[in-house]
Amino acid sequence: MDPDKLPASYTCTVTAEQAADLEAMLRQKGWKFTQVPYSLWKAAGEQVNVVAYQSGKLTVQGRGAGEFVMFILEPEILKQATFGYEKELGIEKPGKKEPVELPPEAFLPHAGVDESGKGDFFGPLVIAAAYVDEPSARLLLAAGIRDSKTVKSDKKIRELSASIRKILQGKFTRVAIGPAAYNRLYGQFGNLNRLLAWGHARAIENILEKVPDCPRALSDKFASESLIRNALMTQGRLIRLDQQVRAESDPAVAAASILAREGFIDALDKIGGELGMTIPRGGGVQADQAAAEIFRKRGGAALRGCCKNHFKNFSRLAGAGIHEEETP
Repeated sequence: MDPDKLPASYTCTVTAEQAADLEAMLRQKGWKFTQVPYSLWKAAGEQVNVVAYQSGKLTVQGRGAGEFVMFILEPEILKQATFGYEKELGIEKPGKKEPVELPPEAFLPHAGVDESGKGDFFGPLVIAAAYVDEPSARLLLAAGIRDSKTVKSDKKIRELSASIRKILQGKFTRVAIGPAAYNRLYGQFGNLNRLLAWGHARAIENILEKVPDCPRALSDKFASESLIRNALMTQGRLIRLDQQVRAESDPAVAAASILAREGFIDALDKIGGELGMTIPRGGGVQADQAAAEIFRKRGGAALRGCCKNHFKNFSRLAGAGIHEEETP
């Protein structure tokens, strides 16, 4: 990539350690240092200005920005090479946004785990795990990977999933628990959190088969960490398990969130195609109406095979006294 053809500005996020390392390097090179509001420092070199902000934002501007990013910032500080290649990687940056402030651990090697379908009457429960290190975590952030709950379009979910696949190069896994298996397992566990813990444990075990030295797994907090720990096999019990509120801000968990959502909407589309109808999300009135239609046209077996039987939608339907019609 010709540096002269690169943009004259660049923005990224850096850790406090990276900002300090860059400052030391530029001071050694004789750059002139000043300060601007909310910054740690501002450095001026030949045809380029660099500002490190207290928020973690780093800006590079000037005619020499491309060369600086390609030959100093990325190889020496960020340890990645993506500037100017976003289009080829399928990770074009989505407009101007303030950088997300993340803890240093977000850029250390680890797996993120998340699920989709937990609150949906129809369809499976899908749990995904995604492994990141610092370069892939930054690529995910640059690609706009975020909590799937903030993405309103199925098309966008699939686009983001495609970017994740390119970036992670196979270091992800998905566990889809279809309605029949879900209902059987729920009957065994008698508790959604225990079922979730079992699914999370399976996803973690699967990611460890692909990345045996993965040191840590992070998920959103839904129950005691011991539930997942107890569901893990021998290999998985060596991994560090962390849970935190709103863990989807972590790039690995966000990637898992998108992959799990993609698996869920694909499965729901397949169910709808088989039944010849659009299957609603969630567990509201539309789910009740769809369940009644399936029960009336296809019978109880068909309904039980595409929904989570412990939901109130199912008991409301049974309580309504709707009888299965004979099918020709």
